[in-house]
Amino acid sequence: MKNIRITETDASAGKFWSEYAATDAGDAGEMKLVVVFPEETKGTIRGFGGAFTEAAVHTYMGLPEDKRKSLITDLFGNDGLRYNLGRIHMNSCDFALGNYTYVKDGDESLDSFDISHDEEEIIPMIKAATKELGRQPVLMMAPWSPPPFMKTNGEMNHGGKLKDEYKDLWAEYFVRFIREYKKRGIDISFTTIQNEPNATQTWDSCVYNGREEADFAVENLGPALKKAGLLGDMKIFVWDHNKEIAYDRFSEIMGKEGADEYISGCAVHWYTGDHFEQLELLKKHYPDKEIFFTEGCVEYSILSDRGDEYFAEMYAHQMMGNLKGGITAIFDWNLILDYKGGPNHVGNYCDAPIMADEAGDDYEKKLSYYYIGHFSRYIREGAKLVWSSCYTDHIDSAAFVNPDGERVVVLLNKTDEALPLKIKDKDSSIELEMAPHSMKTVTYFA
Repeated sequence: MKNIRITETDASAGKFWSEYAATDAGDAGEMKLVVVFPEETKGTIRGFGGAFTEAAVHTYMGLPEDKRKSLITDLFGNDGLRYNLGRIHMNSCDFALGNYTYVKDGDESLDSFDISHDEEEIIPMIKAATKELGRQPVLMMAPWSPPPFMKTNGEMNHGGKLKDEYKDLWAEYFVRFIREYKKRGIDISFTTIQNEPNATQTWDSCVYNGREEADFAVENLGPALKKAGLLGDMKIFVWDHNKEIAYDRFSEIMGKEGADEYISGCAVHWYTGDHFEQLELLKKHYPDKEIFFTEGCVEYSILSDRGDEYFAEMYAHQMMGNLKGGITAIFDWNLILDYKGGPNHVGNYCDAPIMADEAGDDYEKKLSYYYIGHFSRYIREGAKLVWSSCYTDHIDSAAFVNPDGERVVVLLNKTDEALPLKIKDKDSSIELEMAPHSMKTVTYFA
């Protein structure tokens, strides 16, 4: 092993991405090992990112100019999280200032289609990220609700379904949105059918069962994208909801004739727990389809009594398990929120890795920000997940090989005790100790 670097975050010791060099420890022995198999690859990582929600971009735009610049660097810059992905919503979502669409109510011709709303704040932040990154972040889109006139309940909130007679029009709406963004120099690479299609929410929502989602993908959206010459550059994912029924739902959808032509993967969220085995089952039965993690946050309605350490460890544990389960892209939820955990037009507040202060003229990077960085800063686009094993379940671990051959091992200690370990790669090893409630990322070359 050579060029061994260890990056550590230990909040109790005031260390955040603290780097130091290490040396090969020689014979690893048999005890307290994390064993890495660099040649045993499992999947290719596309990258990491977060969501350009209206709440996030509005909070960003409210910052002074110098803070806006530093925020973009902290998210997309080399000294920050090095994000290369982003998620956007078509029409409003809960993390918006209110309900909105891009057409006038009842416009069945879509002649009034206009995305000037997004030009005010969403598109400027995407372009700022593009400038910092040196290329456009790879974007994934999702709708939370069709316009009210297309729905059975006549409103954007409280669920309802897409009316049968508007399926083709709604598919054309997707095409218009993608084309309007393209006119402004922004490409959208992925879409899902519907955000959280199994949930009737007090905010923007629309319900599909498995058959309905499959039908819309294969009979309406897929053909509309194909006719418009967008299919191929634009890939369709389904589900976009929690992991506990991901395999059953995806299997039902893929059972429809024609599904394989139009559907490229499954999108999942984390709100019902780990269920990492669901991901492994998906990869076992659908090895040519990708799985993206498209949303996760700490919900104040459920976990408001927990602190930053718990929130950060929740992020790291989920990211570790999701990547090892077969996830190839991770999208966090809001890129930034205000001090309340909003704005949110129905009061559905949550935590975020970066939050503005009460005055709105500065922001704070939470511990979860640094924990995310232990993945996003070091696991580069095109990296391969590789097989590894760990001597104890008190340590979460995952291993990767970057395109240039660099090895990356990410480690999390969630316990109150210091835990020793040795990373064993073939005949060499790196010896280190994990402080209580800390993270380390180890990078090296063979």
